[in-house]
Amino acid sequence: MKKVFAILSIVAIFNFGSTLNAVAQDATATEQVAATDSAATDSAATTVTETTEDAEVVEEVGMHKALKQKFIEGGAVWMTPVALCLIIGLALSIERILYLSLSSTNTKKLLTNIDEAWEKGGVEAAMEVCRNTRGPVASIFYQGLSRHDEGIEVVEKSVASYGGVQLGLLEKNLTWISLFITLSPSLGFLGTAIGMIEAFDKIQQVGDISATVVAGGMKIALLTTVFGLIVAMILQVFFNYIVTLIEGMTNDMEDSSISLLDIIVKHTK
Repeated sequence: MKKVFAILSIVAIFNFGSTLNAVAQDATATEQVAATDSAATDSAATTVTETTEDAEVVEEVGMHKALKQKFIEGGAVWMTPVALCLIIGLALSIERILYLSLSSTNTKKLLTNIDEAWEKGGVEAAMEVCRNTRGPVASIFYQGLSRHDEGIEVVEKSVASYGGVQLGLLEKNLTWISLFITLSPSLGFLGTAIGMIEAFDKIQQVGDISATVVAGGMKIALLTTVFGLIVAMILQVFFNYIVTLIEGMTNDMEDSSISLLDIIVKHTK
C-alpha cells in the first residue's frame, strides 16, 4: 500500500506541475495576445474556433460510429446473421459461466462436514449436509450416501452414473456455442462469395474493368469475412474458458468421489 500511495503522490505532483506550467503558458499567451492589434486577435480567434470545430468532429467519429459504418457497408443481409451469432453466442457463454461459478463447491470442506455430521448424527445427518449444499458435487454425494447400505460397489456405480448426469448438465449449450463459432465465419465467407459475384456482375454490366467498381465490391464483400472471423475468435475464447472450468470441476468431482467412498467404508465397518 505504501508503494501505491507513493506512486500516486508522484503522479499527482507531476500532474500538478504540468497544470501550473500550462497555467503559466496560458497567462503568457494571454499577455501576448493582448499586446497585439485587434486584427491579429480576430484572426487568432477564428483559427482557434476552426480548430475546436475540427476536434469536435474528430471526437464524434469514434469506434462506435466506425463499426456502425462498416456494418452498413458490409450489407445488412449478411452482417445481421453474423451479429446474431455474436449476441446469442455471448448470451449462452455468459449463462454457462454464471452457472458454473454458482455450481462450484469447496469439496474439502464438504467432505469434512460430511464426516463430522456422520459421526454425530449418522448417515441422515451427512445426507442433510449434502442436501443443504448446492452444486453437482453435493448432489453426487447425496446419491452415494443414499445407497450406502447396499454395499460399496453399488455406491461406486451410483456415484459414477450420477456423475455422468451432472457432467451432461455442466456441458449444456456448449454444442450451440460451438455451432455459432463455426457458423459465423461460414456466413462471412458466404457473404464474401456473393459480394464477389455481384461485383463481377457489375463489371459485366459496365463492359469494362473499372478499378472503382472492383475495389468497392471487394471491400463490401470482405467486410463480412472480417466480422465473421472476429465473432468466431471472441466466442472461441469464451468456449475455451468454459471448457477449462468444466474440466476443473470434473477432476474435482472424480477426486472427491474417491474420498467419499473412503468415508463410507470408514463408517460402515
